[in-house]
Amino acid sequence: MSTDTPGIDPLQALRAPRDPACDVFLTGPVFLDIVFTGLDSAPVRGTESWARGMGSSPGGVANMATALARLGLRTSLAAAFGDDHYGEYCWDALEQGEGIDLSMSHTVPGWHSPVTVSMAYEGERTMVSHGHEAPAPTGTAAPTGAVAPTGSPASTGAAAGTGSPASAGAAAPAPAFPHCPPRARAAIASLAPGRSEPWVAAAARNGAMVFADVGWDETGRWDLDALPDLAHCEAFLPNAEEAMRYTRTDCPRAAAHALAERVPLAVVTLGAEGAYAVDGRTGVAAAVPAIEVEALDPTGAGDVFVAGFVTGTLADWPLADRLAFAGLTAALSVQEFGGSLSAPGWAEVAAWWQLIRTCASQDPAALERYAFLDDLLPTTARAWPLRRAVPTIGFRQ
Repeated sequence: MSTDTPGIDPLQALRAPRDPACDVFLTGPVFLDIVFTGLDSAPVRGTESWARGMGSSPGGVANMATALARLGLRTSLAAAFGDDHYGEYCWDALEQGEGIDLSMSHTVPGWHSPVTVSMAYEGERTMVSHGHEAPAPTGTAAPTGAVAPTGSPASTGAAAGTGSPASAGAAAPAPAFPHCPPRARAAIASLAPGRSEPWVAAAARNGAMVFADVGWDETGRWDLDALPDLAHCEAFLPNAEEAMRYTRTDCPRAAAHALAERVPLAVVTLGAEGAYAVDGRTGVAAAVPAIEVEALDPTGAGDVFVAGFVTGTLADWPLADRLAFAGLTAALSVQEFGGSLSAPGWAEVAAWWQLIRTCASQDPAALERYAFLDDLLPTTARAWPLRRAVPTIGFRQ
């Protein structure tokens, strides 16, 4: 992350004294991500492959939390952290490095951090993960869907409480979460067939707009009625394949319109083709093509897209501007490696906007799509490209 990120608060004009202290609440497992880049091909059995790049950073739900915080949203994360050096590193990186509120998180004595090794090559990635379900804090029933043993970065619902790495050995009071999440403008959930998280309904009752994605339905049913928490959602953001399967349609746009009959906002991501969204309340639809970039590592790009869309929604931007901004932040993220630490801040957005307007070959219509950035960004910015912090463990001052 750049050290000179402009102090942009996208919600400044909307803030009032009685507003929630938290803009976005989320929960889920925090992984240590070890990312290898610069592989020419997939590793071959029985051989050793050398990568030209490597980094380590907090992963899992930390990808989303970091992306939100870097866009100026006051972010609160409830998660279990391992009682090891990996857990300590992830806690410090999120709390001290990114300013994320971890007051509802806790360290689990004797529990090691989940780990994911990601290998990026040919524009895609392959991941290997290991971890065990985090035990619930003392006096608290384990929430449904605690740390998934599969290590999916999209998984949510980790047990959460209070405490910090420094106080891991002390008995902490029984936390109110997951039944009583903090009051927030928005909350982010990951839906799964047959699973209901009590905190999602509680957050919605307290006025939070719930944004949700979904993973692959391993049951093969693809039944929207099997996603009970969808009823509490303001926005649902599946990818094209998931959307078409859930709606029994053969077109992503048709799927978005069908989903908009179930949720106020349906957003379908289309990969290299961009994204399409439908506002179920007004009937307004918007489509924005993807920005062509040379991708180094796609880890966490989906989380960054959601963070960008949440930012625009909370700031009450037009639907097309939200989609454009979400796609831009995701495109900027894949040009760096490291999952959470590849998430762009306002400095990266400003530098990109300054650069892109100086390119003589730019399509005027494409530039007009991002003209809303003029009202958000400073008039001057550092030259592109901006180098973000190298994501790694072990360096000492």
